[in-house]
Amino acid sequence: MSKRDYYDVLGVSKDAPKEEIKKAYRKLARKYHPDVNKEDDAPDKFKEAKEAYEVLSNEQKRTQYDQFGHAGAQGQGFGGFGGGAQDFGGFGDIFDMFFGGGGRRRDPNAPQQGADLQYTMVLDFEEAVFGKETDITIPKEETCDTCHGSGAKPGTKTNTCSHCNGSGQLNQEQNTPFGKVVNRRVCHHCDGSGKIIPEKCNTCGGNGKVKKHKKIHITIPAGIDEGQQIRVSGKGEPGVNGGPPGDLYVVVQVRQHEFFEREGDHIFCELPLNYAQAALGDEVEVPTVHGKVMLKIPAGTQAGKTFRMKGKGVPNVRGYGHGDQHIIVKVVTPTKLTERQKELLREFNEIGGNDSTNEQDNSIFQRFKKAFKND
Repeated sequence: MSKRDYYDVLGVSKDAPKEEIKKAYRKLARKYHPDVNKEDDAPDKFKEAKEAYEVLSNEQKRTQYDQFGHAGAQGQGFGGFGGGAQDFGGFGDIFDMFFGGGGRRRDPNAPQQGADLQYTMVLDFEEAVFGKETDITIPKEETCDTCHGSGAKPGTKTNTCSHCNGSGQLNQEQNTPFGKVVNRRVCHHCDGSGKIIPEKCNTCGGNGKVKKHKKIHITIPAGIDEGQQIRVSGKGEPGVNGGPPGDLYVVVQVRQHEFFEREGDHIFCELPLNYAQAALGDEVEVPTVHGKVMLKIPAGTQAGKTFRMKGKGVPNVRGYGHGDQHIIVKVVTPTKLTERQKELLREFNEIGGNDSTNEQDNSIFQRFKKAFKND
């Protein structure tokens, strides 16, 4: 039976670059690998894809194939698949996909950085605005003081695992139609550590670490906002085998304020005014996070009018000045009136309380009346 064109096998064009060829091969290899695909024709398709990749991924072999076809490829000795694991050539990619690392071993005794920790801190509105310094207590692992992290009982030693020879991994060979495939797994005798502890430390049980509650001093910068976090370097879990510790990340949540709302570095709040204050004008006391200030209300102020108080907002967390405070006027309609107040409002209405001397306001009222006319 004649062989299919290698480009057709991988589903690429004849001018396809190396990366495209490699990508196509990896896709087919995942699909037809015998350990994954149990269909009867899977081994043949896998073998065909591998043979095509070995030729087309090599510039010299690809040139010969383009000139002489399969005869040129066979002349270079590309047809054999009966060797051991050392004959796999480009098959290293498949090792990466299925067996983790293509034969590269990670030294279990090499220094490793400790894990990061996360702590959620809830702040009051003003604490987020102005910042604070505080202590927090977090549960974290610390190196065992008894065994100094070795996990062995004081006076005893750890031994190199005889099953994996200290590598922390065991190799299992499997015969396939293409030769021997090595499956590398974590050594179950030493749990991947490469060490056996004959007598474990009574304090940590051989773990080399113990859980403790650690007090850490935290500085909350002024202007921090909901969802932002603070990184405290080196305050995470301790490293392994002399590796550096991880970091601590403090995630901030901010309680809602009674009447302040924050948008970025700006603060918004409503200012309730009665009819007389809005119509006649007034000078009122307004709360800000920086203290109370006096605000002049001009006569004829309408509901929804916004006053800007420059620099009375939140300090920028990166030190770029302050935001502003925005005061939004809310004209409050009274719900309980005395008879005298009702009498005055009726009189106000009778003498033209709904008419305005302001042409713009008068136009609004006229349009409103017109919209609800029966005729």
